[in-house]
Amino acid sequence: MKKEYRIIISGGGTGGHIFPALSIADAIRSKQPGAKILFVGAENRMEMQRVPAAGYEIKGLPIAGFNRKNLLKNIKVLWLILKSQRKARRIIKEFAPQVAVGVGGYASGPTLKMAAGMNIPTLIQEQNSYAGVTNKILAKKAKMICVAYDGMERFFPHEKIKLTGNPVRKALLDMRANRNEAIKAMGLDDEKKCVLIVGGSLGARSINEGIIANIELIRANKDIQFIWQTGKLYFDEMKERADKAGKPENLMITDFVSDMANALSAADVVVSRAGAGSISEFALLGKAVILVPSPNVSEDHQTKNAMALVDKNAAIYVADANVKEELVTKAIETARDADSIAKLEENIIKFGKPNAADEIADAVLMLADAYIEKQTRREKENLR
Repeated sequence: MKKEYRIIISGGGTGGHIFPALSIADAIRSKQPGAKILFVGAENRMEMQRVPAAGYEIKGLPIAGFNRKNLLKNIKVLWLILKSQRKARRIIKEFAPQVAVGVGGYASGPTLKMAAGMNIPTLIQEQNSYAGVTNKILAKKAKMICVAYDGMERFFPHEKIKLTGNPVRKALLDMRANRNEAIKAMGLDDEKKCVLIVGGSLGARSINEGIIANIELIRANKDIQFIWQTGKLYFDEMKERADKAGKPENLMITDFVSDMANALSAADVVVSRAGAGSISEFALLGKAVILVPSPNVSEDHQTKNAMALVDKNAAIYVADANVKEELVTKAIETARDADSIAKLEENIIKFGKPNAADEIADAVLMLADAYIEKQTRREKENLR
């Protein structure tokens, strides 16, 4: 009798959680086309649009994150967590999964807690080099923990850890171009070095302010071209301020780089936040990167992600507080230093794990098989 795999994937909130989740789902489907996959996300977060657009069903929980600045507001958050746990339990009961996968983000906590309590095997995908509080709690009952960095025994039982790396957007791998083709596609000058500046899917205020503050320095270095993704939130303001300052010809401003594969292929140097998903993509593509960790994330995990690379001479670090003084200068210096670029590329590519999604999918299906076998044995015993 053919098995019917039923798998819940929970998490989201940012592209850094959604893209890996979709990569895992796609890998499961490629191995088991008949698998039923249900996503559980947070209501009113971007996964509620992105997941259906990718062809998967999703249900939302009324969950929210803790407010670290105003503790009184967390009374409502605690109520929402309880409400989300009740809803997650109903979803699990109705869908009857054999495995629940958590990729991080608000919704993964209630979903995996309820699944483990209902004896459904759970798998955690920890993207960062420093584990968050929720995953450390969930790990106690998880069957497996897939990680992207060495040394995660500091946070999790070593016997549950599987080093897989982080899944990346499949489209990025499929669409990799050589530099000359990418430069042409982006309408850039193949005689000039190229610096790509991104601040995550929503943009980054500090990075944007750092570029505006150094418009004259960019103008003075005409042999280097800059692609600057401001993020949709900041685009109108930043474009107006750049125009007022006399936007240099070697600075391309956009709200969102839709052709990221070509932009990354064209870039000699990339400036970025230090989200785990972004770092995994840079590693896989072997890009020289300057990392500016966001200070607004739990447990400062982006700084820890960045330092894991910096310590191996696989990335350059600029503190968020020093962006105006250091970022553009370091980007220009690095773009002009061919030896430095070559060394950074050589070292970061060692962090790349091209088969991460497939390895995680295999682990999910292995847990599902074990659960199905156990259920079948139990049914046979009950018939005796």
